[in-house]
Amino acid sequence: MGTQANHDERTDDDMPAEIDFSKGARGKFFKAGAAITLPVYLEAEVQAYLAERAKARGIEVAQLVNELLKKNIELIEAAR
Repeated sequence: MGTQANHDERTDDDMPAEIDFSKGARGKFFKAGAAITLPVYLEAEVQAYLAERAKARGIEVAQLVNELLKKNIELIEAAR
């Protein structure tokens, strides 16, 4: 009963038994040195403000955010 109960109580995170990885290739999509772009989630008010400023300058929000962060990094480094 214990084994069957565990099988029947699978969660969505469990891998189905019928998937066959015998022909799988380890590292097939691995690329050494590949950069990972992390998602950044802004608060709604911050995003709205930045979107408005970016639109006024005719640039993308991502470009504006990067410019602002680079300036903050410069200030932090200068204060060291």
